[in-house]
Amino acid sequence: MNTLIDSRRLSVFFLGINLLFASCKKDDRALVVGKIQNAADLATTEFVVDKIVFGTKTKRLAFIKVSEATFMAYSQAKIKTGIDLNKIKENDVRIDGSKIFLRLPPIEVINFSYPPSSFVADSTISDPKVFLNRINVRDQEQFFRDAELDIRDNLQYMGIVKTSQNNTRQLFRVLLSTLGYDEIYITFESDALILSKVNLLAAPDSLATTP
Repeated sequence: MNTLIDSRRLSVFFLGINLLFASCKKDDRALVVGKIQNAADLATTEFVVDKIVFGTKTKRLAFIKVSEATFMAYSQAKIKTGIDLNKIKENDVRIDGSKIFLRLPPIEVINFSYPPSSFVADSTISDPKVFLNRINVRDQEQFFRDAELDIRDNLQYMGIVKTSQNNTRQLFRVLLSTLGYDEIYITFESDALILSKVNLLAAPDSLATTP
């Protein structure tokens, strides 16, 4: 009878220990996820892309080229990348003592701007007015729209993903080390660049200024 009682007490004791450790692990995971999500604003990387805008307008008479006007300007696109930390799932965080394994969502473009304030026409190369031909504001608008589309189409080939991943890893390694983790392993769900938040901005009436 005593043996049965002792066995029950021992079982209850071990059950309590297991529940305690399970609770600690759960609390550790909750703490880590909370800290990571709070760092969302810090887990961003900003880029500036220099773009030369060049365009021509040809005047033809009876299929014969009479003149060709040229336009050249300098511009900059500003890009901000980050990750949607709300997409982290339970199995993306694994803790083993002082080791932690973290899998993060893919890099996203969270802001893209092509500000007209960066547009500067090069008067030494541009020849917008030639015989029977002239590059007007509408032509310039189209040149800048084409340039913006070209930047957007090539974002994934500019090393943005790799740079953003490295910066994010560095940030979270510092953060997780302050929580007491000695071995930190960080991977990403995908190496793709998510462009869902990139919108083509309408060009304003006045696009470029001549220095």
